[in-house]
Amino acid sequence: MLILTRDTVRNPTILKVRQLPRKFFGRVTVWPKGKIGAGLFLRILAEFQTLRYSTALLPLIVIALIWNGTALPLSQAPLLMLVILWLVEMRLLRVPEKRRAGLIDAAEAERGLDLLQVQARQALTRIAAGRGLKAGQLHLVVEQSELRPFPPLTYVSVQSEDGPEVLDLAPEERQILRDTLFQPPLDERRLHTINSAQNVFLRDVALDARGVSAHARLSAALV
Repeated sequence: MLILTRDTVRNPTILKVRQLPRKFFGRVTVWPKGKIGAGLFLRILAEFQTLRYSTALLPLIVIALIWNGTALPLSQAPLLMLVILWLVEMRLLRVPEKRRAGLIDAAEAERGLDLLQVQARQALTRIAAGRGLKAGQLHLVVEQSELRPFPPLTYVSVQSEDGPEVLDLAPEERQILRDTLFQPPLDERRLHTINSAQNVFLRDVALDARGVSAHARLSAALV
């Protein structure tokens, strides 16, 4: 889970919002601030479409280099290249439509989404109470990559209709998200299974700050 806020990304200009919810995958590249492991670096690289296309077409390049006589026919066969790219992108890297229903039981998926709603609203309530917000709507946006074979890549942000904007979260607010979201039995991989089954990869949970209870505000004041 990568929490997106000005202090956690190297390129904060990507956080600019025109309308809610702000979507990141397929539009911008998120580079986390600070040291990142090789695994996360490679996982982010996998989101680059040009790299995936180049890798998918690599066998054709190898064939053309080994057997020179095939170079010209292969270069003049764009349909073959398109078929290869479609097979890799839609059949290998994503779940085909016919297989989605078998990924998870529909009732189990709904229970997982209900749990995400509960966890997200708990986190938003604590953040709104801590900020003393008495009006306006906050959105907790959980977005995952569509790519299925790789470890799930999840972007989490708190977005406000006041602006609109992606909120600059303080360290303690980011810790609230870490402590509240993706608690058992719902982890990132299970949410990704649900998202793949429903072909929906962005989940937006909204909270009206006027509905934050006095008890929540008191608890935040005592922390």
